[in-house]
Amino acid sequence: DVVETQEHYKSRWRSIWIMYLTMFLSSVGFSIVIMSVWPYLQKIDPTADASFLGWIIASYSIGQMVASPLFGLWSNYRPRREPLVVSTAISVAANCLYAYVHVPHSHNKYYMLTARALVGFGAGNVAVVRSYIAGATSLTERTSAMANTSACQAVGFILGPVFQTCFTLIGEEGVTWKFLCLQLNMYTAPVLFGALLGVINIILIFAIFREHRVDDMGRQYKSVNSDGEGSDVLDQNAEGSIDHVAVVALNILFFVILFVFAVFETIATPLTMDMYSWTRKEAVFYNGIILSVIGIESVIVFMVVKTLSKKTGERAILHAGLLIVLIGFFILLPWGKKLPNIQWQEIKNNSIPRTAPTEMLMPFWSLQEMQLPSNHTAEPVGCPVTQSWCLNTPMIYLAQYISSDVLIGLGYPVCNVMSYTLYSKVLGPKPQGVYMGWLTASGSGARILGPVFVSQIYTHLGPRWAFSLICGVVVASLLLLEIVYKRLIAFSVRYGRMQE
Repeated sequence: DVVETQEHYKSRWRSIWIMYLTMFLSSVGFSIVIMSVWPYLQKIDPTADASFLGWIIASYSIGQMVASPLFGLWSNYRPRREPLVVSTAISVAANCLYAYVHVPHSHNKYYMLTARALVGFGAGNVAVVRSYIAGATSLTERTSAMANTSACQAVGFILGPVFQTCFTLIGEEGVTWKFLCLQLNMYTAPVLFGALLGVINIILIFAIFREHRVDDMGRQYKSVNSDGEGSDVLDQNAEGSIDHVAVVALNILFFVILFVFAVFETIATPLTMDMYSWTRKEAVFYNGIILSVIGIESVIVFMVVKTLSKKTGERAILHAGLLIVLIGFFILLPWGKKLPNIQWQEIKNNSIPRTAPTEMLMPFWSLQEMQLPSNHTAEPVGCPVTQSWCLNTPMIYLAQYISSDVLIGLGYPVCNVMSYTLYSKVLGPKPQGVYMGWLTASGSGARILGPVFVSQIYTHLGPRWAFSLICGVVVASLLLLEIVYKRLIAFSVRYGRMQE
């Protein structure tokens, strides 16, 4: 029987809500500066190039990948308040460092790299958050709690750029406080706002957060790490070994899910610039709108999936989510006959270079659109001729691209929530900090490798190869899911203590 007082129930859910807030702030810390990193980097250090920008973007995920298992291990043996406060304090300090990277006289880009890596390191507390929620909820509460956690993360990713946009009203110059050596402008105000939110989060962790552990049936039992000594004391319900085959399989599936979504995010801007002759400004603006709509779609999916999973089960929904993602990338394959407009790199005197038989490759109207004024003031648009596939690969129609966005925006959140939920249920009542750390690390690794993979394949071989390989990866993950399908059951169900 479930034995829990009303006061314990309220305290347990207040603590879970603090975890939701922590997850929200973690994602805001990543997205609140993502649109302004490049102009700020160019302003503070003209020696920085686009390749260094890639390292700065990746440093967040690298920091999170390193920190997640460490904070997870810490949370297994000490009060979770400790890694939560320390990780949040690191993020606060890193945001303050980011606001001061303009001060040194040299090597400013390396200070920015360090600041973003430390913000990512602080975001390693995601493993602590998810392990706490897994341990503080019963099986019947778990899917809903995990969906709420992912929704808070998604809302953070959506609102981060919104906050950034609001702070652009301050302008590039802003206000300078010489006694603090601080420039408060459109680049530094967002991170200082993030630091303020972090301080508030620390205060709430001290004031409201309490340690709670319940078993899969929802019964409370003593957790020694709540008073700071030793690890969790488990009753006989914790007896039994974890199915490590299922654990490894879910780590692989989660890696694939994050990998394909990182590919999708990375390829959006260059793909639309190549296929639809959008300028840089147009690509950023239109894709920003599309990603915002997808973010809203994801939040709705997170809410719906909580109810749907009670009727069909998590495994079936994960299977359906992967199928939807597969269809989304399959739609992106170029099938038509029309070629994209070509962007020639060397246009002299309004003439077409003689190095390629352009009349045979492109219709006349495309050649007309391709030519630029002789003063070269216009931004070159279209598919660069340096990408040889542009000369023979059909374009991806806008309807294909939008349809794919909608489907991937539907399938990804489904897979994300179900992966975390199944993972926490397979692990059972034992402390999950380290395991959640590895899952978070696998996701961070996917976010690092995904952009590298797609940038190389897309640039050299084109969208047909890039999206075909992604479809192959998703098909392989579906086969893996089929193989381990019967093993992806809750710990208590596996040992006959509860019915599925």
